[in-house]
Amino acid sequence: MPGNQTYNPERSGNQQSRTGRAYPNGNPDLGYNPDGVRHTDSVVPLHPVAPVMHDYDCDGPAPGRLGFRWTYGSNVAAKNRDPRVQVMQYNEDTFVLRQNVCVHWEAPFTYLLFGNSGALLIDNGATADPAQYPLRETVDAIVARWAKGRGRTRVPLTLAMTSGEDVAQNRGLGQFAGRPDTTFVPAPLAAMKDHYGLLSSWPKGTGTIDLGDRAITVIPTPGAHKDGVSFYDPYCDFLFTGDLLYPGKINIGNDRDFVASLERLKDFAASHSVKWIMGGHIEMMFVPGQYYPRFANYKPYERVLEMEPELIDEALHFAREVQGKDTMLIRPDFILMNGVSPDQRTREWPEGVPQIRPPHPF
Repeated sequence: MPGNQTYNPERSGNQQSRTGRAYPNGNPDLGYNPDGVRHTDSVVPLHPVAPVMHDYDCDGPAPGRLGFRWTYGSNVAAKNRDPRVQVMQYNEDTFVLRQNVCVHWEAPFTYLLFGNSGALLIDNGATADPAQYPLRETVDAIVARWAKGRGRTRVPLTLAMTSGEDVAQNRGLGQFAGRPDTTFVPAPLAAMKDHYGLLSSWPKGTGTIDLGDRAITVIPTPGAHKDGVSFYDPYCDFLFTGDLLYPGKINIGNDRDFVASLERLKDFAASHSVKWIMGGHIEMMFVPGQYYPRFANYKPYERVLEMEPELIDEALHFAREVQGKDTMLIRPDFILMNGVSPDQRTREWPEGVPQIRPPHPF
């Protein structure tokens, strides 16, 4: 690759990479992107003088780490001193950000993905005030650090949403107003369809956001919201589903669209490798079927964020069961709310779900 620099173990401060049989940061003798190497272990020059280009094609999902505990709030929100935006780096080109639960009880997740020609921010949180929720400041800092490590002078950023209707995922958008090198996917439904090239095919077609050798697939998935979309990343094999499927109380807006969207995701997952489903929130506890009520700002026993792709089949099966009924249906990893209040409760405990009393949080 033109502009490649010679790897210097002395300057890297890692003597083992020069002398050891195991190379913690990849084998420097094989170049940046040798065949079969997944890029969390590839070598990046310490001070690049030319843009470092990654080959995002690899066998299976790129590795990363999700073994991580999110901050879980406080009994007294005003006394919470955790970061307003918590950042988890899954791998060198993939970041997961979460809003502090004491800033907003829904504590939504946003996702920042990088490619060779730009970056994508999926969703933007529930709070507009940058003093309370400094999303742009945080994203700009990550982008600047990433750009410096890759020898870039500019990194165009695209802002997209799993739903422009979702007030827990569109309030941070205004923080990016006037930001240079920034593209906003429009929120109005017709404009959004046009942007993705889906005016004539919605909801059956797919769109693409090309980040430069990392092409994100846009899948129409209305049901929770009429403008709902999901995003598929073929590098990490992540399926970002927003409010459509996540470990929490899923409020179904249109049960016919909801079932059709899950059928669409099932077909998509059958022909694409999906490692994890990554939703927009966590409301479930680690105890099967137990959940936190709305407005709770202390959640010490949360379920993990990531969901197994097999849960698409389970969600589809029970979505068909509740279709046409005003009901709340509890499953171990999610709850379906069709035609009922978000605060609805039920005494009907489903067969096959262990009924375990969760620990008291105080």
